[in-house]
Amino acid sequence: MDELFKTILTSESITVLQYFIIILSALLVGLAFAFMCFYKSKSSKNFLITLAMLPAAVAMVILLVNGNIGIGVAVAGAFGLVRFRSAQGNAKEITEIFVAMAAGLALGTGYIAYAVIFTLIAGLVLMLFTKTKLFEHKASSVEKIMKITIPEDLDYNEVFDDLFIRYTESHELVRVKSTNMGSLFRLTYEIKLIDKKLEKEFVDQLRCRNGNLEIQMERIDYQEDKDL
Repeated sequence: MDELFKTILTSESITVLQYFIIILSALLVGLAFAFMCFYKSKSSKNFLITLAMLPAAVAMVILLVNGNIGIGVAVAGAFGLVRFRSAQGNAKEITEIFVAMAAGLALGTGYIAYAVIFTLIAGLVLMLFTKTKLFEHKASSVEKIMKITIPEDLDYNEVFDDLFIRYTESHELVRVKSTNMGSLFRLTYEIKLIDKKLEKEFVDQLRCRNGNLEIQMERIDYQEDKDL
C-alpha cells in the first residue's frame, strides 16, 4: 500500500514510459471529473472540456518546469495571460477548476494514486452537494432584485417612493449606475413584494414613471449566483 502512494518519478530525468503514464492518467482523471461535474450541471460544453483537459495541461507544465526557475517564470506569465483573457465563472465552476488543477499538480509530481483518490472524493462531494439541498438558500417568490432605467432628469431618491409603499413590504436602493454616456441612470433595488400577483401591476406603474424604459426583475438567488 505504501508503494502505491509513492511518486513514480524516482530520478531527475523523466523516462518516456513515465511521461505517457502521467499524461494518460491525467486525461482519464480529467475526463472522470468532468463527467462528475456534468451531473445536474448547467455548465457549458466548453467548460466541461476544459475540466477534462486541465489536469493533463497542468501535469505537463509541472513536468516541464521540474525545478527550472526560468521555465517556471515563463509559465507563470503564460498563466497570467490566460487569466485575463478568460471570463470569470460562478463559485462552483471556480472550485471545479481548482480541483482539476490540484489533480494535475499531483500527477505532474508523479503521485498518481493521490490524484485519483482526491479527484474521486472531490467529485463525489460536489455531486452530493448538487443532489441535496444542503446550504441551499431559496429566496421567497416575493423577494426580488429589480433594475430600473430612468432618464437623468428624474430624481431617483423620491420618484418611486409612493409606489414602493403601495406594492412592497420593504425596499432598498443598493446600486446606482450611469449609462448611455450619462444620459440614463440604472437603479438596482432589493425589494419584497406585498403580493406576488401584483407584480405586473407594479411594473406597469413603474413604466409610467420612467418613460417606458427598461425594467428588469430577477430572483435574488439567481442574481447572487450570476454575479460571482
